Amino acid sequence: MGISKSLFFFLLFSPLLGVSQAKVLRLSIKDYQDRVQAVWVSQMLGAMMGWPFEHKVASVSWVDSFPKKYSHAPVDDDWYYEMVAIRAFEKYGINMTVKQLGQQWLENSAGTWGSSEQARLLMLKGVVPPSTGEPRYNKLWFTIGSEFSSDVYGAIAPGMPNVAAKIAREYGHINGFAEGADGGVFIAGMISIAFMENNVRKIVGEASRLIDPRSPYRQCLNMVLSMFDKGKNSREIYNAIEDKWHFIYPATNNAVANGGIVATSLLFGQGDFLKTVNLAYSAADFTDADCNAANAGAVIGAMKGMKCLPEKLVNSLGDKIEGDKMGKVTLTPPVNESISSLAKRTADIGVRILSEHGAGISNGQLTIKVQRPVQQAAELFQLSDFTLYWNPEWKLERAGFGGAGGGMPGIRGLTYLDGDVLSTYPRDEVRGVELTRTLTITTEKKFIFDAGVDSARTWELMVYINNQKVIDQKLEGTQGTRQWYNEEVDLKPYKGQSIRIRLYQKVLVPGKASGNAYWRKLKFL
Repeated sequence: MGISKSLFFFLLFSPLLGVSQAKVLRLSIKDYQDRVQAVWVSQMLGAMMGWPFEHKVASVSWVDSFPKKYSHAPVDDDWYYEMVAIRAFEKYGINMTVKQLGQQWLENSAGTWGSSEQARLLMLKGVVPPSTGEPRYNKLWFTIGSEFSSDVYGAIAPGMPNVAAKIAREYGHINGFAEGADGGVFIAGMISIAFMENNVRKIVGEASRLIDPRSPYRQCLNMVLSMFDKGKNSREIYNAIEDKWHFIYPATNNAVANGGIVATSLLFGQGDFLKTVNLAYSAADFTDADCNAANAGAVIGAMKGMKCLPEKLVNSLGDKIEGDKMGKVTLTPPVNESISSLAKRTADIGVRILSEHGAGISNGQLTIKVQRPVQQAAELFQLSDFTLYWNPEWKLERAGFGGAGGGMPGIRGLTYLDGDVLSTYPRDEVRGVELTRTLTITTEKKFIFDAGVDSARTWELMVYINNQKVIDQKLEGTQGTRQWYNEEVDLKPYKGQSIRIRLYQKVLVPGKASGNAYWRKLKFL
């Protein structure tokens, strides 16, 4: 007997939609709420035990207690921005825009550190999400802000990783882009999958498929999975992550290397909460260890529920989150919430999202059509792309991510755009940064530009026209603020010629502290 034409086309094309015909997730509302609560509590336990190792040397001993006594969970960015997202869903509905999420951030004073602080400050200047996460505006777009804020997006879309990933990408743009936003997609995808899968290798591998292979974040995950499948131990994999990816992204709160640590901790944690978070604490020196443990722990919470968490630690939180400040930012209003109530509110939103995407609800049970992860459209950004917004006639080469403004002060400089000012720091300190342009000189008589340097920093400026060095100058920040040098090159000898101009930033100046170069007002007159 043949099948109907409509059924034939459903069977043919449904895999492209990420819908599995073979698997349905049946989840009682009670179990769902329990596992959502475990996602929240796992973040708190993982982060709080990990605070002594955040941007510091790694743990070498087993950790199963907090660094001090607590009677509640202090408010922290690892879960506060997700709490704000729940408030925004409740106010604006499950189809809220990222702009509306931004309005909730401002109302609740979200955005204390890193890319999140950048997002809040940008919104106060009138920049509207999702632009607040874009490299053109947010100089820390590649860091961990979206990654540690996306656990909740997996929790509200259990068994639907494509829905979770879409939500995480959209709302993650409030403070991240490209590999920064990829981190949020990966975490949300893993938590969504963990509601229906107990095999951590499958959870990590399936969630990685949500990200385009060209993304550095996906390439890091592919390296982790390949080494794991070849039988490498956790120390070998952690070292490989740090040696390759933390060198490229020196900020201790970068998304790529920290995401690789989360994945590795899960792979070797074997579904055990304490083992998983301890792997994150011991992974490497100077990482975002608390955030990594919180993310990895949340996956275990989604998989197993509250029963997997140490009862003594859970009880010490007193089912409360409290606090009126994060860093120097006063929260509006102060936080004083029940964790279990927060979990129920989160699950209520999840039920509404699941219903909108075809899940059934009957007799206190959810019936969810499980999705096969489908790769999202690529979201890529190269540092050389900054000139598209700054001065498209120029090419930028060998710029590095740096780490200033990240989780650890004093790291080498950072490449970013601030209005009409391009800040650069080299990826390779030996070769330096190069800005180059080719043009034919007709009526132009001179080339002028401003080059800046920070206080107490030094870099060497070299300018070449073709093979002739026309400027070789050491720029020193001798003032208390950024210092600008006005530079001028005589172009009259090159009239009628096609020339290549090269501007170099060299940072290896003997006896001097290197720093960013700043470029503005490049003009031919």
